Amino acid sequence: MESFSIKVAASKPTAQRAHIGVVGSGDLEVLIEPATNMQTEFIVRTSANGFKDTWEAVLQRFAQTYNIDARITINDFGATPGVVSLRLAQAAEIANKKNTSL
Repeated sequence: MESFSIKVAASKPTAQRAHIGVVGSGDLEVLIEPATNMQTEFIVRTSANGFKDTWEAVLQRFAQTYNIDARITINDFGATPGVVSLRLAQAAEIANKKNTSL
């Protein structure tokens, strides 16, 4: 089990919380919470040791694309970089959609 965090400067606000995915074999859970400190903070807990460089590349790419002020918690159970990117994009879409049901 490996845990680490990465912080990247950000400028776009996040509209709401989001949750996508499950902690299951080959998948991961992504939780997004709005923040107010002008950064994207990633907190990663993964079952796969030794892939921090790969994680950092995927998370940096996401941060450059979405630039959201948020705290993002990722609970991973062996997801591939493609699945990580997909789940992050899904969660970002939900987090930045205005909730019209309230």
